[in-house]
Amino acid sequence: MMNAKSILLIEAFYGGSHKQLMDLISTILPVSFYTMPAKKWHWRAITSSLHFSEAIPEEHDFRVLFASSVLPLADLVALRPDLGNLFKIVYFHENQVVYPVQEKKQRYFQHGYNDVLTCLVADQILFNSDFNKESFLKNLTSYFNILPDFKPKNLEAKIRPKCQVVYFPLVFPEVCSAFSKDGLNQHSSKAGVVLNNHQPRDGDCTADKKLHIVWPHRWEHDKDPETFFSVIFRLKAAGEEFNLSVIGETFSENPKIFDEARIYLKENIITWGYQESKEEYFKVLQSADVVVSTAIHEFFGVSMLEAVSCGCYPLCPNRLAYPEIYPEKYLYNTPNQLFKRLKNFCRKPETVRNHAIEVDLSKFSWSSMKIQYEHILTKALVQKSIHNTNVSE
Repeated sequence: MMNAKSILLIEAFYGGSHKQLMDLISTILPVSFYTMPAKKWHWRAITSSLHFSEAIPEEHDFRVLFASSVLPLADLVALRPDLGNLFKIVYFHENQVVYPVQEKKQRYFQHGYNDVLTCLVADQILFNSDFNKESFLKNLTSYFNILPDFKPKNLEAKIRPKCQVVYFPLVFPEVCSAFSKDGLNQHSSKAGVVLNNHQPRDGDCTADKKLHIVWPHRWEHDKDPETFFSVIFRLKAAGEEFNLSVIGETFSENPKIFDEARIYLKENIITWGYQESKEEYFKVLQSADVVVSTAIHEFFGVSMLEAVSCGCYPLCPNRLAYPEIYPEKYLYNTPNQLFKRLKNFCRKPETVRNHAIEVDLSKFSWSSMKIQYEHILTKALVQKSIHNTNVSE
């Protein structure tokens, strides 16, 4: 039924979580892979279809196309009608209809517009969280209010029936499970509970008893580093003792707050900057006690769940995708609430180190989710085969 050319994977931004998803899918089914480097996201989201229309051979046996929403699928279908005949599945790691931007530009409208066109030509649409799906569908009408006239109608009714939530699959690091309490492997735990009981190592924050706070997010405005550091600055000004690691991905231009924070918090910092090695990244997470998010944009939150898998106690804003994933005890409503929680943890770090974290990691594990992904793709292959047979008859 399947051969090496049955499934076409396209990733216009082959890096980070986008790369991880495509790589995992390629391990369960035979695929043909076409990618572009994870650079210049805004340009990839507008122009990548032209590149792929030329790069993908016109003679092929593809039956299913799987791509992330970075690809402007409608453009590719117009340029390559043969690919338009495939069963087209698109995966939304994020959606541009509600993505927070610092300044309104015409190109930002184009990104959300491309998302809508992609959904209209796709056969199946996958979202990494219910928040991602609903924020997209419920804001379609308001998104097009910018148009002076001829505003589209009934978009939600056309798109919703094709939508499904399929969580992003995570491969939990062995370096973390090795340090879980009493040798318990949290990945096989029935309740998905992670126990935070780090074993001190030379240079580990637990060796000097100070609370170790980690912030593992991209150094961009949508992760709201200003709010995070304002809370951390308050902790320091209040005389609280803590250690800090800031290890998210950095870029050529970063918010100025990071330069200020590095100077003001120099006595607290253990690790600073992007960790090129995944192993080193996970070791930092394993050594930390608390992981914090202050995001104003989060459709899933890979780094937070990775930190939880390493035993970190999560503190997340009570918004976005977080209430869908984390019990109420790990959510805060205001920066002041976050400050009070961290202040208490600084004074009694054993409360987080001995806490059994009540987050069910099993439903995000690749070992359990790969069956779902395989089912989606094989079902698409069967549907396309039946369709082709009916057409030929």
